[in-house]
Amino acid sequence: MGSITLKQVRKAFGEVEVIPGVDLQINDGEFVVFVGPSGCGKSTLLRLIAGLEDVTSGQILIDGQDVTHAAPAKRKLAMVFQSYALYPHMSVRKNIAFPLKMAGMDAAEQDRRVGHAAGILNLTDYLERRPGQLSGGQRQRVAIGRAIVREPSAFLFDEPLSNLDAALRVNMRVEISELHKKLATTMVYVTHDQVEAMTMADKIVVLRAGRVEQVGSPLELYRNPANRFVAGFIGSPNMNFLEGEVASRMGAHAIGVRPGHFRMSTSDGLLPGTVGVAEHLGSDTFLHVDLDGGTHVIARAEGEFPVHHGDRIWLTPQEGRIYRFNDKGLSL
Repeated sequence: MGSITLKQVRKAFGEVEVIPGVDLQINDGEFVVFVGPSGCGKSTLLRLIAGLEDVTSGQILIDGQDVTHAAPAKRKLAMVFQSYALYPHMSVRKNIAFPLKMAGMDAAEQDRRVGHAAGILNLTDYLERRPGQLSGGQRQRVAIGRAIVREPSAFLFDEPLSNLDAALRVNMRVEISELHKKLATTMVYVTHDQVEAMTMADKIVVLRAGRVEQVGSPLELYRNPANRFVAGFIGSPNMNFLEGEVASRMGAHAIGVRPGHFRMSTSDGLLPGTVGVAEHLGSDTFLHVDLDGGTHVIARAEGEFPVHHGDRIWLTPQEGRIYRFNDKGLSL
């Protein structure tokens, strides 16, 4: 079991309140991602769950048991940090087994758990190597293996892929998603990368300034953002926002249009502009367009679109794909 419940959890450092009060339910077996810009409180919230930071007020329950003031070791959680924190002089086997050895577990059970974790993570052939003989992705898997052998109620990941290059990040997020399916254990994952959130999560928690802006599945947040902040944060490239006369004609203080939701023409349309950079990617073309009113937008066309820097273009938002916001930034 691995359900986690937060009840009005608040954290302040002196006079500075960084988590004003969060209510959140994480169900057993869910893959939940905390996402938001730098400084939004996502890592602090994870550390509160782990017991690495003291709660100023509120309650944290794991499987219904109040652990608000329990030591980290008593919470049955395993945390994987941004840094691998491996012992360079130890073999992979000894690194993975280290928390079990510290707990005084007998050697036979240590070997069983290490072998099981190594098999899941494709590390069996590397158990006698040292961390310096491994790639970045392999070292990250060793760190995850060290968490797996503890057989926790839930795994906590604090931006575990940020030290990897772009290709390895893609591979590792797939591997972690596959690991979640194999273990069927609760995972709480912190990232500032909304692409990671969209591709990995069962449920996303969007944070801003320590507050939960919206909770939902990736597609729920993409299709029905609660406000302009969530709409602009979820989706890549980011949503375009238009204000003024165009928005007023559509009954809103501001409208949002995703890059793929424009009709594009080289002869007529609602929003005339000039093409800046045209990114031709083969499967898609991303156009950076300076509209005549001064707004910069990004528009996406499937395949090749025959325009170049300095060309005139007309964009028209597709009806039914327009997001409307009031003067407080809330979705209409």
